[in-house]
Formats: sequence, structure tokens, C-alpha cells
Amino acid sequence: MDPVRWVVLLRGVNIGNVRIAMKELGEAITGHGFAGVRTVLASGNVVLTTDAEDPARIAADVHRVIRERFGFEIVVLTVPVPVVRTAVEEYPFPRVEDRHAYVVFAERMEALAELLEAAGALDPAVEQVATGEGVLYWDAPRGETLTTAFGRHYGARQKSGAVTTRNLNTLEKILAVA
Repeated sequence: MDPVRWVVLLRGVNIGNVRIAMKELGEAITGHGFAGVRTVLASGNVVLTTDAEDPARIAADVHRVIRERFGFEIVVLTVPVPVVRTAVEEYPFPRVEDRHAYVVFAERMEALAELLEAAGALDPAVEQVATGEGVLYWDAPRGETLTTAFGRHYGARQKSGAVTTRNLNTLEKILAVA
């Protein structure tokens, strides 16, 4: 079995009282036996290599490292690099300066379906949501992501820990080190 490159997305890092230095995080994850560990930005993005194939196991291992080393209970989602690459390449909406281009990831695909259904009919002049391969794409006005119809539903769902979002700029930076 060949090692697989994974993107690890931490939800809620370096917001409020949850502060983790990315250099220390990378060292802790490397010390746990993962290879090729790279952190990206200060918002909880890690790229690593492992022989493990089960995303839930990888997430549990990284979660344990964070809990033991830093004392935080962090939601950890793992995504294979090819899924992230496809999400970026297939983003369906125009990328314009006054809008946010988001990709929503989930630990369970049912969470994405529930989120999409709960949002109901959206005004396409305000925001748009589309399904992708294991992700949702979300186009929203800059500065209004918490107040749009989908944003309100997303915020409530995000509190459950089941989903996390990254903008395309961040995902492109992640892919640059993957």
C-alpha cells in the first residue's frame, strides 16, 4: 500500500480562546508518526502523508494529538488531496472580488444533504449553492456570509461540528504544498 496525502481541516482553530501555533501543531503531528506534515496559514489546515486509508482514523489520531498536546477538543475533518483538487477545479460559480467562493466539507455526506435541504430556496441574486463530489459549493456576498439564508443555516449546522468551510484561496494554498 502506497502512502496517501491527506488534507486535515481543523474547525475553530485560532478563533477566540483556541490558540495553537501552527509550527507546534506540525511538530506534534509529525511526532505522532505522520510524514510530510505541512501546516498552511494559521486557520487549522494541515497536509500530511500516511499509510492509513480510513479518514475517521486519521481524524481521531490528529484529534488525540491536539487534545493531549494542547488541551483542546477540536473538530477534525480529513479529505484526500484529490478531492480537494477536484473541488477547486470544479468550482461552478464565477470568482469575483466582491464575493466569497467557499467549499463546504463534512465528516458525513448526509450533513451536506441536510444543510442543503434546510437552506431551502435561495435568491440567486444574493447567494448560490451547488453540490459537488463530496462537497457543497457556496457563493456569497463578501461580508454577509453570516446573514444570508444559507449562511444562517450553515452557522447553526457548523456548531454541531459536522461541517467546515474553506475559501478557494485557502484551498489553492493548501494544494500548493500538497
